[in-house]
Amino acid sequence: MKKYAVARNTMISTGNPLAAKAAQEILDIGGNAIDAAIAADAVLGVVEPMATGIGGDLLAMIVQADGTVQSYNGTGRSPLGLFPDLIAALPGQRIPERHPLAITTPGAVQGWHDLHARYGRLDWPVLFLHAVELARNGFNVAAVAAREWRLFDAVLRQQPYCAQLYRAGGSPLAGERFTNPELADILEGVANEGPQEFYLGKAARAAAAAVQACGGVLDVVDFEQHRGNYCAAVSTNFHGVQVHQCPPNTHGVAVLSALQEIAQSTLPAQSPEAMLELIAATAGAMQHAAKTVADPAGNTVCTVIVDADGLAITLMSSIFKRFGSGIAVPGAGFVLQNRGFGFSAPGHINAAAPGRRPYHTVVPGASTKDGRFFMGMGVVGGLMQPQGQLQILTRVLAWGQSLQQALEAPRWRLEAENTLALEEGMPSHMQSALRAAGYKAPAGHVGELAGRSDFGGAQVVMRDGEGMLRGASDHRKDGVALGA
Repeated sequence: MKKYAVARNTMISTGNPLAAKAAQEILDIGGNAIDAAIAADAVLGVVEPMATGIGGDLLAMIVQADGTVQSYNGTGRSPLGLFPDLIAALPGQRIPERHPLAITTPGAVQGWHDLHARYGRLDWPVLFLHAVELARNGFNVAAVAAREWRLFDAVLRQQPYCAQLYRAGGSPLAGERFTNPELADILEGVANEGPQEFYLGKAARAAAAAVQACGGVLDVVDFEQHRGNYCAAVSTNFHGVQVHQCPPNTHGVAVLSALQEIAQSTLPAQSPEAMLELIAATAGAMQHAAKTVADPAGNTVCTVIVDADGLAITLMSSIFKRFGSGIAVPGAGFVLQNRGFGFSAPGHINAAAPGRRPYHTVVPGASTKDGRFFMGMGVVGGLMQPQGQLQILTRVLAWGQSLQQALEAPRWRLEAENTLALEEGMPSHMQSALRAAGYKAPAGHVGELAGRSDFGGAQVVMRDGEGMLRGASDHRKDGVALGA
């Protein structure tokens, strides 16, 4: 698998080779970047069910050939039946991580439709051929996906259908074949009939029944009323590059806030002092976002594509925590997300309420330079998403590193209070400086996975000074960069 690629016409960076193949074939038959990204994302929902799927959400950043930037928010809302007394009865008046009340309405399928309706070129059904075929006839599970599948086996056991669907106790090994014909049927219905087949059909009814059987309140009316929306991006200038993010309810504003804090730094590049300055700026930005980000009205996958006409998209979808809520939809072959865990306690600006979008960790990024596309990027991994973007952007734009150097450099991850996880390979002098500054090591395992994925998985496409497209896919994940 090629993790880095250089090409003149098109570039794909996505989290699985099968998704890259689907995207490339869409481009080859005349599709554009939006068509290809939808096809790739549909495949990712099949081959990485612990990370994404039609039970989750979607966000995107689009840069048109003339440099126009557009953001799309496809995140779902809490059920209309999520009344205050239900929240008040919970411990600490917070929705637990894997709880039926944490389930929010899936937004991915509508998101695909909305993106295609405005920008797509090919006929809608063509975009799902690869995903349907892989779900029906099977695929070989990739290495990192297999490891995460096994590590989160316990999540699959809370509902019998979820355990059966995803083979609790016997999850597929790397290279082992897995099929999901029920999901194939749902995707085929969406391909033939459009998003209404999902939001008004048997999938919505079965999802509502499954959630209510577990004590949740998601209902068919929540599916019927779901809408995504286009919105203006928010941005800041950093070392001559305009960095764009989706506005709240995502915490992309944390990326911009931290960049603004360090934009005028005069500290030596790659020095412990510069690293400490970036960490402090990141901590402050994320703390501010936690207090202020909410609906103004995880786990994740990312695809970045630039086509031969210069149209670019960063598309990210997610079911939040691995295997989401752990509640799968009988007869439909997918698991529902648990984004409601992102709500705060009553009285907070981000408090849970009926029909409300929660604080969202997905942050697709795009950058422009001299009024044209410069970079599209996403870093999967919950709260690692803004932190990973900041580290890569700083290394490339402020410290002058190549894309490959920036992606392969060991990372840090801020956790609660002054706890800082350091990735294996961090230089000893840097480790000493960070610990001497008061950042303590996490107790026990480093995060949920205790492995490489704890520090995110980036997909990046950048146009260099000679006009060439440079694609990069993080070595921490199963992905690939593919250019033409």
